Amino acid sequence: MRRIQTFSVMILLVSLILIFLYSSLHLESTYGHRAGLEDLPRQHSLKVHDSDVKIQPPTQEASTTRQSQLNASISNNLRQTIPLNGAYWNRLLYLALRNVEKGENLARRDSSWSHCRETNQELLQTNMHDFTTYPVLFQTFLQGMKCRSPPVLIDQPNCNNKTFLLLAVKSTPGNFEQRQAVRETWGRGGMYPGGLRVRLVFVLGSSPLEDPDLTPLLAFEAKHYGDLLQWDFRESLLNLTLKMNVLLQWARKSCAHASFIFSGDDDVFVNTPALLRYLQSLEASKASRLYVGHVISSATPLRDPKSKYFIPLSFYDGPYPAYAGGGGFLISGELLQPLHSVLRIVPFFPIDDVYIAMCFKALGVSPEAHAGFQTFDVKEQDRENLCVHKDHLLIHRRSPRQMKKLWKGIHSPLLTC
Repeated sequence: MRRIQTFSVMILLVSLILIFLYSSLHLESTYGHRAGLEDLPRQHSLKVHDSDVKIQPPTQEASTTRQSQLNASISNNLRQTIPLNGAYWNRLLYLALRNVEKGENLARRDSSWSHCRETNQELLQTNMHDFTTYPVLFQTFLQGMKCRSPPVLIDQPNCNNKTFLLLAVKSTPGNFEQRQAVRETWGRGGMYPGGLRVRLVFVLGSSPLEDPDLTPLLAFEAKHYGDLLQWDFRESLLNLTLKMNVLLQWARKSCAHASFIFSGDDDVFVNTPALLRYLQSLEASKASRLYVGHVISSATPLRDPKSKYFIPLSFYDGPYPAYAGGGGFLISGELLQPLHSVLRIVPFFPIDDVYIAMCFKALGVSPEAHAGFQTFDVKEQDRENLCVHKDHLLIHRRSPRQMKKLWKGIHSPLLTC
């Protein structure tokens, strides 16, 4: 009997020990599991799948760091190309670069359109000793160099989110015939084979004061076709830089999802199907940094006052970066936001395609030459050869009648090339 009691007591003791050990292990496991969960956000090296996490907006510190890196890159790229010397524009550029390096917000320095013009003649003459000898149009440009945000006269709804190609055509109020020829040929918007959506807009300023007022006609045209964009600045050769600036700003806000943007004149002929095939053939890395056209690689400023592209030495001293001719070129939609930052820094330059090249240079993007862009036209003996035109992407220049004839010819089922 005593043995049975002793045995029972031993079993009871063993059971109590086992229960105690199990409880301790369970508590330790639970605590360890909770501690692991609490520590998980701090495990930065942990590898997780994209589907397992939600991306949080970048912190202010991260955004500031990226902006600082962008600013440093801009400064370095431009310094390697454009020298610091006594010319007015060069000094303006380096002043802007110094302000960027100090972290100054250049957007706050933009003046309103009604107060942006430089009216202090003494300031201009002090910085350019021969300012009074400049052509009147050049003097007018200098007085308005800080004017970047003209009022919008005619706007259009935003692009469709699936826009593949935005055709942005520079025109003037009186060029209705050219615009209509573009609409009836290479500028037709809508859906193209392969589900590629194309959107057409014409970019206009205002007619000179001495020209007839076309406001009622433009209002009707804009309502009927839905493709006019107009700003309240005077049309002139040296205001093409301003026109390009407002176009890029509009595209960034209203057509931000466009994969590609074509900028060209209303007297160029574009082989739109061939252009789309070329864009579709691009690798992703190239498509994201695209700046392609007819490249002028070794141009320098023209110093002849009789030239419409005259650049005084006291205004700018240095070479031009390689640039795509302004008659027509392509850029990637992914570059719109970086360009927005650069446009705030690089002072306006009176030649628009050179100015855009300077901005791309600031981003470290070089123009790529493509033989399909013939901004100086094809050989004279080939101008009636439809097969030559069928292989090109762009030809400059063609009249409205030539444009319609050429479009019909290269798309004729009877053509054998």
